[in-house]
Amino acid sequence: MRRVLMTVSATALTAGGAYAGGIERSTQSVAILFEQGNYIEFSLGEVSPNVSGVQQIALTTPPGSSSGDMAGDYTTWALAVKTALTDKLDFALILDEPVGADVEYGTGTGYFYAGSTATIDSHALTALLRYKATPAFSVIGGVRAVQTEGEVGLFNGYQMEAKKETDWGYVVGAAWEKPEIAARVSLTYNSAIDHDFTANESALVTVAPGVVIPVSQQNEFTTTIPQSLHLEAQTGIAADTLLFGSVRWVDWSEFKIAPPLYVLGAGDNLVDYDGDTITYSIGLGRRFNETWSAAVTASYEDAIGGFSGNLGPTDGATSVGLATTYTRGPMKITGGVRYIWLGDTETEAPSPVPPGTTFAKFKDNEGVALGLRVGYSF
Repeated sequence: MRRVLMTVSATALTAGGAYAGGIERSTQSVAILFEQGNYIEFSLGEVSPNVSGVQQIALTTPPGSSSGDMAGDYTTWALAVKTALTDKLDFALILDEPVGADVEYGTGTGYFYAGSTATIDSHALTALLRYKATPAFSVIGGVRAVQTEGEVGLFNGYQMEAKKETDWGYVVGAAWEKPEIAARVSLTYNSAIDHDFTANESALVTVAPGVVIPVSQQNEFTTTIPQSLHLEAQTGIAADTLLFGSVRWVDWSEFKIAPPLYVLGAGDNLVDYDGDTITYSIGLGRRFNETWSAAVTASYEDAIGGFSGNLGPTDGATSVGLATTYTRGPMKITGGVRYIWLGDTETEAPSPVPPGTTFAKFKDNEGVALGLRVGYSF
């Protein structure tokens, strides 16, 4: 029971967990370390958010203009392998996409930011060791390399390309388990990772009334991939039945994208967050027979509050999900689906409108996510 239900619970929680924290696309789970023996898995997710808002004030475009769906569909993937080095030492290698963004305000909508686009792409390689100090207690440690790049193109002619930057962080944690009842609790900490980006920026700059000139610069700025804490727990509550869940805190208040030329012109960061996020997830898994098992899940992320950025106008989320696993010998195939209610938010009007003025309201937005995981024990 334990091996099968661990897989279905993991896929149910991660299918579409990608809208947590706005740009987070991986939770950095260490669950693979607890697979028995040697194990490899591949995960694939497809997320289809629907995010739109309505302009509240007149600028060069009228109030009442809709942004249209500005959040593009995207695909995420992960590859992980775990091996038992000794009876006390396990090793895992995980390749995934920790953060990302796909933003496109369509043209022809009459919305002020129409034509603006932004992308963030990243890859992370994490190497983990788990040492079993006792049959019940183990310690976890490892290193993590993250490579990130991004591009922005705004309606007003501003362009920014941040070149690929790779930097390192670390992972530490501990776990307690009681295998005979499928009980386990793990707590892991992922350190912050600072990216010192080199960026090509260009903009149209007003140098005198009615006089606008193009300016291009190569600048440097620092963006922090934030630190996080991840608590994962599970326990058997009846024969072939598993209760599982997680709590994840991410220090998003330390995250900002602040290219110098943009900040000089706008007087503000391109992207930042007013607070941190805590995401709660819970689920129930059931094995029906040696071949089939399933799980239902729910998750909640509280809203940060304040204004959201125009490149990520959501705040908080609630979701429900369903996953099922087919097991045949050493192979497990799990599929999951999740429906996400994205939190309502407002964006702030740009300069020279007085600070604190609402520009647009984003309400009643949602998303659907599909997940597939194939695992093989060897």
